[in-house]
Amino acid sequence: PEEIQQQIVRETFHLVLKRDDNICNFLEGGSLIGGSDYKLIYRHYATLYFVFCVDSSESELGILDLIQVFVETLDKCFENVCELDLIFHMDKVHYILQEVVMGGMVLETNMNEIVAQMEAQSRLEKSEGGLSAAPARAVSAVKNINLPEIPRNINIGDLNIKVPNLSQFV
Repeated sequence: PEEIQQQIVRETFHLVLKRDDNICNFLEGGSLIGGSDYKLIYRHYATLYFVFCVDSSESELGILDLIQVFVETLDKCFENVCELDLIFHMDKVHYILQEVVMGGMVLETNMNEIVAQMEAQSRLEKSEGGLSAAPARAVSAVKNINLPEIPRNINIGDLNIKVPNLSQFV
């Protein structure tokens, strides 16, 4: 539930914020996070904190390096990343994070490869007019199909598909 998520965020914020800048960036998870079974590993950059919660078997230095790659990639994509970039471009931030980590596994740590994938995704979205235009383009494409009549049954091997009446869309 959202209430528990908010409690976890608050607890994490208080655990990290009260730490001095001169001490290490690893600490045990709080009571809501799972206690000693989990660790919070964080980096503080200017006004931004990046916090990863990992199980106790993860390498602290490996996660610090992962955070560094993530932040440097954000910097390259947003040209000096700030809070507003993270807030107003959350979709891009999630895309970058998914290029780095997926399902708990590190996929990519080469910053140039991550940026290249991000740029390719941006080009694809621009060429398609963005995801929000996709349904309108699909309807337009169906309308522009030059068929003498709309098929009522489509047979592909053993698969038989009955097509509903689409006259309301034409």
